[in-house]
Amino acid sequence: MFRLNPITLKKLRRFRSLRRGWWSFWLLTALVLFTFAAELFINHRALVVRHDGRWFFPAYGDVLPGDTFGLGYQWETDYRQLRERMRGDAVARERGDFTLLAAIPYNATENCYPGEFYRARPPDLEKRHLLGTDTQNRDIFARLVYGFRKALIFSFWVVAGTYALGIVIGCAMGYYRGAVDLVFQRVIEIWSNVPFLYVVIIIASLVRPSLGWLVVINIAFGWMGMTYYMRTGTLKEAARDYVASAQVLGASDARIIFRHILPNTAATLVTFVPFSVAGAIGSLTALDFLGFGLPVPTPSWGELLRQGTQNLTTAPWIVVSAVTAMTLVLTLVTFVGEAIREAFDPRKFTTYQ
Repeated sequence: MFRLNPITLKKLRRFRSLRRGWWSFWLLTALVLFTFAAELFINHRALVVRHDGRWFFPAYGDVLPGDTFGLGYQWETDYRQLRERMRGDAVARERGDFTLLAAIPYNATENCYPGEFYRARPPDLEKRHLLGTDTQNRDIFARLVYGFRKALIFSFWVVAGTYALGIVIGCAMGYYRGAVDLVFQRVIEIWSNVPFLYVVIIIASLVRPSLGWLVVINIAFGWMGMTYYMRTGTLKEAARDYVASAQVLGASDARIIFRHILPNTAATLVTFVPFSVAGAIGSLTALDFLGFGLPVPTPSWGELLRQGTQNLTTAPWIVVSAVTAMTLVLTLVTFVGEAIREAFDPRKFTTYQ
């Protein structure tokens, strides 16, 4: 059975005692679960449709053309239209036909006012636009929620990639020292002077930006900071007696690094994760704001910020919504990071003699 050691349990109890970080963690978890289950709450597709004795679940299913429900067209069903038709059809009501829509029956890229002029509209509770629409007639709340999902996916892969590179290279520098340490230090010094934004601009001019490209670019420029932390921690741990004992017993270098040294530097890794996530979200938002991020019409916070600053006087609800969402999420992440850093502080659980 998997068991945590007493020191780790003390750290977790310490984290729970820090109320601001503890409740921020649960609120942030609720937001993450909400955004990854957003199709159940924000979706132009119906959640459930009963038609002529058959049941359909379009939200997570295949695209259903209008002919499936007798609407007379081959493209995807307009479920808002279908609901109104079923409500006005006495025969359909007698059969028990119905359409259950999401609480906000729009998606993040949909023109909510087809056939009308493109303009930002203020919040309208009757039409379920809780935060209004942007300049392209798209629902702002839907774009914020699905944009948050994109930011979380982006930050997960960026943090995973930068930590993987930083851990491997940093541990190699600290453990082997000598030529390995010297070569990688020179590489880092050279690579860290390459301008990140210029590289992004060049790549954006050659290929269409995508989530994958942005992840690769951010990993390529983000691994160096973690490398130095791991180098320092490995240098300190490699000088301890347990490493010498493992070497005498014939343990391989990989086993010593990943089974002995790395677990003893895990506190450093854990405390940096929330701040790395916040940095990745800010990086993607900045790139989207500058126009070098995710391709249009992908929902993103940076694109909403750009719209909001360009229409600050005529549509202030756009920038207010985007700034409020960013402030809330980054504040929660920061509170969680501060609580983890304090809870995992080795000075609280270590006695030096």
